[in-house]
Amino acid sequence: MANHSITVTVNGSQEYLTVPSNMTLLQLLREKLALTGTKNGCEAGECGSCTVLVDGEPVNSCMMLAVEADGREVTTVEGLARLYGNEGQLSPVQEAFAEQNAVQCGFCTPGMLISAHALLQRNPHPTEDEIREALVGNLCRCTGYIRIIQAVAVAAEKMAALARGDTVQTEAQSLREEV
Repeated sequence: MANHSITVTVNGSQEYLTVPSNMTLLQLLREKLALTGTKNGCEAGECGSCTVLVDGEPVNSCMMLAVEADGREVTTVEGLARLYGNEGQLSPVQEAFAEQNAVQCGFCTPGMLISAHALLQRNPHPTEDEIREALVGNLCRCTGYIRIIQAVAVAAEKMAALARGDTVQTEAQSLREEV
């Protein structure tokens, strides 16, 4: 099996790696870079648990070879907050998922977060049908999707408030102030 030297920017950090021809981007992220937030669900591009952003677009990382990421920018769920300048904190999408209890087992959550983020970048004010359509490639067997859809709508509100320059508090921050 041939090996290839690649350079890929992952969550803002440039990585120089040698990878075999048949290694997927999912394997590179989990096995070479120890970024285990991206989940291995089906290895067939059907479940969406491995969704990452490649040059800002959602991609099933189990279906992309690592060598195809050469020279590209990859964002995983671990790097999502960095896109908002909130390194060490949650992104508005992550906050909304937590506040709306849009997770149960958490296996699908990274892919859902990435897909929701990509939707809100394309369409800051999505309808419920647009949210459903954006999440169609992400399977969840626990939540029934209602809270996930609500969380995306709340994230859209949070991001609109931030775009206006409004201060946005999380529910946890509000509760701390009340105590």
